[in-house]
Amino acid sequence: MGTVSLQALGTGDGWASDGRGHSAFLFRMDGSTLLMDCGEPVSRSLRAAGVQPNDLDGIVLSHLHCDHVGGFFMLMQGFCLDQRMRDLIVHMPEEGLEPVRRMLDASYIFEELLAFKSDFIPITAGNIFSVGTIRVTPFPNTHLTQLREQFVGKYPAKFEAFSFLLESDNTTVAHSADIGSLENLGLLLQKPVDLLVCEIAHVNPEELFTFLSEKEIGRVAFTHVSRPHRENFGEMADQAKTVLGGMPHTFLTDGDLIEV
Repeated sequence: MGTVSLQALGTGDGWASDGRGHSAFLFRMDGSTLLMDCGEPVSRSLRAAGVQPNDLDGIVLSHLHCDHVGGFFMLMQGFCLDQRMRDLIVHMPEEGLEPVRRMLDASYIFEELLAFKSDFIPITAGNIFSVGTIRVTPFPNTHLTQLREQFVGKYPAKFEAFSFLLESDNTTVAHSADIGSLENLGLLLQKPVDLLVCEIAHVNPEELFTFLSEKEIGRVAFTHVSRPHRENFGEMADQAKTVLGGMPHTFLTDGDLIEV
C-alpha cells in the first residue's frame, strides 16, 4: 500500500469557532500534495503544518460556500509574497472561474505580480483529473439543490457541489466534502475505500452511522461537526461506536494527522 496521509487543517462547519478553522484538508499520496478546500485560516494552518508555498501540487475547491473558499484569496496573496515559483492549477466548479479571478484582481493580486502561472480548471462530473500523481474523480452531489430550487430564478447559476475519490496506485480515499443526502455517499462508496473523510453537519448522524456500517471502509474520519451536534457530542460519539462496531473511526479536530 502506498504512503498516504491526511492532515486536517480546518474541521469546523459554517459557524465561526474559537477552536476550529473552516474546511481545509491536506492529502499526501505517493509524493504528491493536494489541498482540498480553502476555508480560513488555511494560510496560517499550512504554515503551522510546515508546508512551504512550493509544496502544493494543486488545489481542489469542492463548492463555493465561504467556509470552503474564504481563505483562498489570502492563500494566493501569501504565494505572491513568498514567491511561489511552481505553476498552480486550481480545480473548482465552473461557475466560480470568472468571479474568483475577478476577486483576485479586485484585491490587487494581479497575474503580473505572481512568480508563477495560475490556471483555473472547471470540475466536470466523472471527468478524472490528476493533481501530481493523485487521480481525482469528482462526483456531483445535492448539497446546493435546495438553494438552487429557491434562488435560481433570481441568481442564475449551476449551484454545483462535488465529492471526490482520490486514488494512488494502491490506495483509495473518499472525501465527501459537503453533501445533501446519504444517496450522495452511495455513489462515492460503490467500491471499497481505505479512508473516508465524511462530513456530518448535513445528515442525521444515526442514519449516517447505519449507512456506513454496511460499506467496505478501512477507516472513517468524521468532520464538519455542526454546532448543534457538538452540543450532544458525547452521545453522538457513543452512538457511532455502537453502530459502527469494529470499523475504525475518529472525529477530526484541527491539526490531526491520519496515516493510511
